[in-house]
Amino acid sequence: MGNGDIRVRGFAARAGGWSARHRWAAVGIWVLFVVLAMGLGSAMGTVDVKESDQLSGETHTAAKIIEDAGIEEPANETVLVQAKDGSLKATDTEFRNAVASVVEAVERTGKVTDVTSPYDTKTISKDGRSALVQFDMRGDSDTAGDRVEPVLDAVEGVRKEHSSLRIEEIGGASMMKTFSDAFGDDFQKAEYSAVPVALGILLIAFGALVAALLPVALALTAIMATMGLMSIVSHWQPMDDTASSVMLLVGLAVGVDYCLFYLRREREERAAGRDAETALRIAAATSGRAVIVSGVTVCVAMAGMLFTGLATFEAMGLASLMVVAVAMVGSVTVLPALLSLLGERVEKGRIPFLHPDKRRKNGTGSRTSEGSRFWSAVLKVVLARPAVSLAVATGALLAVAAPALGMKTQQLTLDQEFGDSLPIVQTYNRLNDAFPGGSEPAEVVVKAKDINAPEVKSALADFRARAISSGASRGPVEIKLHDAQNLAYVYVPLVGGSDLDKAGESLDTLRDDVRPATLGKVEGVEAPITGQVAGSKDFNDQLGGAVAPVFAFVVVFAFALMLLSFRSLTIAVTSIVLNLLSVGAAYGILVAVFQHGWGASLVGAEGVGAIITWLPLFLFVILFGLSMDYHVFVVSRIREARLRGLATKDAIRHGVVTTAGVVTSAAVIMVAVFAIFGTLSMQSMKQMGVGLAAAVLIDATIIRGVLLPAVMALLGERNWYLPKWLHRLPDLTHDETPQAVAGPAARDGEGEPLKV
Repeated sequence: MGNGDIRVRGFAARAGGWSARHRWAAVGIWVLFVVLAMGLGSAMGTVDVKESDQLSGETHTAAKIIEDAGIEEPANETVLVQAKDGSLKATDTEFRNAVASVVEAVERTGKVTDVTSPYDTKTISKDGRSALVQFDMRGDSDTAGDRVEPVLDAVEGVRKEHSSLRIEEIGGASMMKTFSDAFGDDFQKAEYSAVPVALGILLIAFGALVAALLPVALALTAIMATMGLMSIVSHWQPMDDTASSVMLLVGLAVGVDYCLFYLRREREERAAGRDAETALRIAAATSGRAVIVSGVTVCVAMAGMLFTGLATFEAMGLASLMVVAVAMVGSVTVLPALLSLLGERVEKGRIPFLHPDKRRKNGTGSRTSEGSRFWSAVLKVVLARPAVSLAVATGALLAVAAPALGMKTQQLTLDQEFGDSLPIVQTYNRLNDAFPGGSEPAEVVVKAKDINAPEVKSALADFRARAISSGASRGPVEIKLHDAQNLAYVYVPLVGGSDLDKAGESLDTLRDDVRPATLGKVEGVEAPITGQVAGSKDFNDQLGGAVAPVFAFVVVFAFALMLLSFRSLTIAVTSIVLNLLSVGAAYGILVAVFQHGWGASLVGAEGVGAIITWLPLFLFVILFGLSMDYHVFVVSRIREARLRGLATKDAIRHGVVTTAGVVTSAAVIMVAVFAIFGTLSMQSMKQMGVGLAAAVLIDATIIRGVLLPAVMALLGERNWYLPKWLHRLPDLTHDETPQAVAGPAARDGEGEPLKV
């Protein structure tokens, strides 16, 4: 077959061919798209997710009531006054003087309002050695952290005057400032370091600066365009900061991967003697098609988040879906145009000791690498003993996944999220010890036609008394009235404090027993219960209800896409099973490290004891999508070799070995980028980074290098099985046959040419 006889079809091949022929137009359209998306996004602005929409259940109802009433809740602050050695009590003169000094000092700053003394509000611990001075920050609660420093300085001044007492401030504003000072640059450092890390790995993979810059440039422009699109779309689906961070993470990973797949195939064909035009057409029809199949599968997986009913998840899903779609389109349109424009200049900026020209060649003259030699050795063992390899690898992954059966999810408390390295976390723990639940009380939002009606006031008093007598709270239960809005806030410190399991039992008592017997008896009264513990429970309940539909949607659509793309029922089934095994192993590692503490010191995760609530579903969706990258790429190469007439085992060996370099490079980039997030101080981000990095590593090694070839070797010709009643399905395979292979064309069991 000559260079000019290549026959291609499919969107990827047509898009690549058009772009190569109209290269300046393709580049111009891409640049115009990116500029327009960013410009329109900037002009329209971004609509953020409302706090009430971030929540679910009763916490959503409570937030909606407050929002509709137009009440701006201030940032609450608390000063803990506590005897260091237990010798002083709140009734002692020195203790009283210290409390008075705190009240006077914070009032003098002019930054606070509604300062209350513990002697008026009865916020004195049972042992009499701790007391709470409480007040609100003036102004918008969202920016209170910027105004709290003078108050912190005033409290610190009082502390220096009373050395026998602990005088420590904690609250929404002070925590905001502390975390901003300690971790404010965490995300920016991670995001900024991800790009040079990816570029460094690509330099090693390609050995040329221009070739390494192309994937990074395409990924960054895709991210920039998506940022603009997010602003536009936010007017229909509000966005938030979490969605932006996830979008950047996913966009960089898949954007670089897709370009890497395409570019490596084009270089491979050039190295095999193809002319530039033919090499580009082959890359478009093969790797370009794999990129589209993979990209559509990832998009479908991300769309699963839209079924959760949680605004934050919906924002993350939509943002991730958009950046994958943009990166996918860019990879099959503007990348061929750039490669056509650059020609041999894509090799500019060669690094002599890294460039493929300097690497040893194998006996046939085709370039090889350490990775391909390594995988050749592995495959020799796997294909010689596929049943044993399958049993060992599956057993190992099931053992790794086993801890996931005992997974415990919850919203992480302050000490779980940040450890005890910060003084404010130690204050949080001391406050919870002295006043269980006092740092994060349950908040009952009571709405009535007339909040001052006798029956409502009587019900409020009964609720306060029963909350304590039922054992749900040890008090004090505070009631704050908003007469103009006919609302009341009831603050109930929950027994259990920072132990969310015990505090959850106290919350259930309030919701199921105390409320129905008091406020529930007054007609027209609404009394949803919110707060940290309630928010964690409601979020868990909402997410638990979303697991089944999200799981079903992602699995069914991924199965359908694989079936249409490879026209093989067997490939579709094995793809789903292998991906589920990969996700299960990632779950097992998360639980082992962060919940059981096995090797936790290696990643700085001691004492967490739980997995952040949103992570399991998030990981399932992300990993199920990303794992298709390698699977589609490897199976496509195996299918090509089989279509050209190679025996099944030879096709498997060819497909895995020839893709080993690009899969290894892509996996190393993903693992490195995700691992950066594993170095952050926040345990929730650390869990996400470790989970993603571990899963990609497992997927690119054990799954693609051992399990996939072992399964396919055992199945043999059954890999390409498609029942006759499914033959009418649309044919999304490609006809590309870039290399003639000696031997008869492959045929199925009925003697017909094999359609794989």
